[in-house]
Amino acid sequence: MTDAAIFARDRLIVALDVPSVADAEAMIARLGDSVTFYKIGYQLAYAGGLPLVRRLADAGRKVFLDLKLHDIGNTVARGVESVAGLGATFLTVHAYPQTMKAAVEASAGSALRILAVTVLTSYDEADLQAAGYRLGVSDLVRLRAEQAQALGVHGLVCSAEEAAGLRPIAGAAMRLVTPGIRPAGSDAGDQKRIMTPARAIAAGADYLVVGRPVLAASDPKAAAEAIVAEIEQARKQASN
Repeated sequence: MTDAAIFARDRLIVALDVPSVADAEAMIARLGDSVTFYKIGYQLAYAGGLPLVRRLADAGRKVFLDLKLHDIGNTVARGVESVAGLGATFLTVHAYPQTMKAAVEASAGSALRILAVTVLTSYDEADLQAAGYRLGVSDLVRLRAEQAQALGVHGLVCSAEEAAGLRPIAGAAMRLVTPGIRPAGSDAGDQKRIMTPARAIAAGADYLVVGRPVLAASDPKAAAEAIVAEIEQARKQASN
């Protein structure tokens, strides 16, 4: 699928960061047809949310399963094979070469697409230094993006502020998926590298992951529709 073929509504990924499947299903019902793509992460997955992946897929929705796999190659490969059977569209792995290689090879022949997480958007220079990394955020993101591209990874998870710099590395085929999206006036929460939807699209992001600004809104459907409208407007401006 080319970039132009992705509809604005499909570019919004709503993060179902809720404590139970019942809460997730209630939010999905409230959002209705305003959202076509959902993210399921640790909280919901470990609360019995994995079967929801199949139910959403069967209902024509797409699912980004954000498990950030990282282990020895064989373990990663077996996990990827299991996820492929659930019907998920995206699966995250940490951007370590052995992990990425195992995940890409295990996903071959399936519709599952592997996304490599470069550097978590809650990390800044001080966090990396404290963790023992010799590289700063931008240099580590670039290195991991280059490794991912060479290994055939299907996309990258990166902060929106890094998207423009990564597009030349990723090329047209790799998808850039950006968390840390906050509409103007939203609380940044625990994210340190954030951007508005319009600016993220202008920077080259393909998909925007939004959680609290939609989930915590008094009218989640209206909040989602406003973000989609902002994405659509940004895409039109970018094409002019």
